Amino acid sequence: MFAKFFIWIDHFILSTVKKISIPLARFSLFTVFTWFGALKLFGLSPANPLVADLLHKTLPFITFDQFIIAFGLFEIIIGVLFILPRYERLAVFFLLPHMVITFLPLVLLPSVTWQQTLVPTLEGQYIIKNLAIVSLALAVASKLHSRRY
Repeated sequence: MFAKFFIWIDHFILSTVKKISIPLARFSLFTVFTWFGALKLFGLSPANPLVADLLHKTLPFITFDQFIIAFGLFEIIIGVLFILPRYERLAVFFLLPHMVITFLPLVLLPSVTWQQTLVPTLEGQYIIKNLAIVSLALAVASKLHSRRY
């Protein structure tokens, strides 16, 4: 009796998770990217100093004000694409160069991102958590169907 009940509960939970996981992942990616992008547009992002340092090191000929607006808009576009049906593929495509840029401070700004070997600063932790975002985006992408040309 109890075994059947637990099997039923297990089946119910797993079937529910299968139904909601991808829509929830898409909504989560939408929320993070649009929120963080909007913070950049309004000059309120706590990541702005890190972005400014990285910009100075990699693209010193672009002003911070120009770049942060473009970067914020780029993040918002990524977020919106994740929530729009049939545009997840494009969102993942845009996400990949974004993540490359996001991970650069770990290498190019070690004094900002590492306290010591394998001990990240708060900024470093902020960057490393993007591995979870990449995994979430790949989970969304794994459910996409191949296109026929």
